[in-house]
Amino acid sequence: MEIDKNSYQLLEIYNITTDEKEILKMKSFALIGASGFVASRHMRAIYDTENELVAAYDPNDSVGIIDSFFPKADFFVEFERFDRHLDKLRREETKVNFLSVCSPNYLHDSHIRFGLRSQADVICEKPIVLNPWNIDALLDIERESGKSIFSILQLRLHPAIISLKNKIENGPRGKVYDVDLSYLTSRGNWYYTSWKGDVNKSGGIATNIGVHFFDMLSWIFGDLKRNDVHVLAHDRAAGYLEFQQARVRWFLSINYDVLPQEIKAKGQRTYRSITIEGEELEFSGGFTDLHTKVYKGVLEGNGYGLEDARQAIEIVHDIRNSEPIGLKGEYHPFAKLPLTKHPFKLE
Repeated sequence: MEIDKNSYQLLEIYNITTDEKEILKMKSFALIGASGFVASRHMRAIYDTENELVAAYDPNDSVGIIDSFFPKADFFVEFERFDRHLDKLRREETKVNFLSVCSPNYLHDSHIRFGLRSQADVICEKPIVLNPWNIDALLDIERESGKSIFSILQLRLHPAIISLKNKIENGPRGKVYDVDLSYLTSRGNWYYTSWKGDVNKSGGIATNIGVHFFDMLSWIFGDLKRNDVHVLAHDRAAGYLEFQQARVRWFLSINYDVLPQEIKAKGQRTYRSITIEGEELEFSGGFTDLHTKVYKGVLEGNGYGLEDARQAIEIVHDIRNSEPIGLKGEYHPFAKLPLTKHPFKLE
């Protein structure tokens, strides 16, 4: 139950303790997509901000992770029963304050709308939607509902990224920086069978594993001026982005074979590198509590809204709808690596 200013004055009169006030200030959360790998970060964020998960939904029931945080949370494998439960809570005046959305990318738009209809604010994993026009429609519904939609743009809260942004802002006015972005994160054959391997559901590689980097680049280097795509395949994508203050060559891949040999020799399956003017940006650590920081920002009134996410959504939409131009112009060195066949498609 939400307590307004006048109610707090009554609490003072009746000598209710500070601890009891804190309990009354606790927010109730529901969560969609409880079995996905990212859901645990949201549960941790709800737990660390001293709030309560009261209900969760996922058609898959491998959700034992809930016991680590909220063993008393109600869990549903049927959306209709989850919907009915949230409506019951609302009618009992113990309504859910926030809905956290961790479902597959193509369902975000629908689940956000559901959250607003349930009279809850919504915190949604990225990409918040797949298409720019979805943002426009959600802005209208947001205004109609009086509730708010927030996106998880956690790289903006990484200390190394904040430091880089400050460096660029305090650097030479009008300087345009040369940036190389490489993100290779190996995935097995399961990836192509899952919704992530379906471009209509995930948005493809640039959306699924690249959108948070594109948001970070937008946040630091300003408005986008150019977007060229050199390679766009089932297991990789590469291109060139020109921002107000940066020229960016980028390469993304889920194929183990394209990893640098020194990374394979260490037994690692992920390679992440960002260089600015040839200088490596070190941000290998510091990721464990970023979702919690995002949640704290939302609860304090400083969350990232729909417009904050817009440019990155426009970038990934344009990438997946582009015709690759091949190895022309400013392309990433990894773009030259030989292409491979799709493991499940007949040639």
